[in-house]
Amino acid sequence: MAMNLGTNPINEPEVMMDINTTPLIDVMLVLLIMLIITIPVQLHAVNMDMPAPSVNKPPTPPEVVRIDIAADAVISWNGQALLDRQALQTRLTEAALRQPQPELHIRSHAQAPYGATAAVLAGAQRQGLNKMGILGIERFAD
Repeated sequence: MAMNLGTNPINEPEVMMDINTTPLIDVMLVLLIMLIITIPVQLHAVNMDMPAPSVNKPPTPPEVVRIDIAADAVISWNGQALLDRQALQTRLTEAALRQPQPELHIRSHAQAPYGATAAVLAGAQRQGLNKMGILGIERFAD
């Protein structure tokens, strides 16, 4: 038997010409872990500058005046029937001079004439009363 000391190009594996990426991946993983550790902890809160609480008491609620219009066009001021439209205008003038102005809650009967309701609304507008509300209109809905 003879011993072959020379190289046999047929049986030898090819020389690897690629770069070894294993150390690069190891370094990248170490850098990623260091980055994750050094990131500050995120809080799930929003920092807001809130105003200081006020020591003033809340404003007083305005006076409420109830104006009812009956089916026979009789106008009532807080449950007291008024004799005529002049009495209504006098009460509206007095209410307009008060500070703060009162709120007018107007409730009209379903059978009340439209002219009576329109007179109350127009008189209040002429006197400069702008805090008005019409109550009970849900019964007129279809």
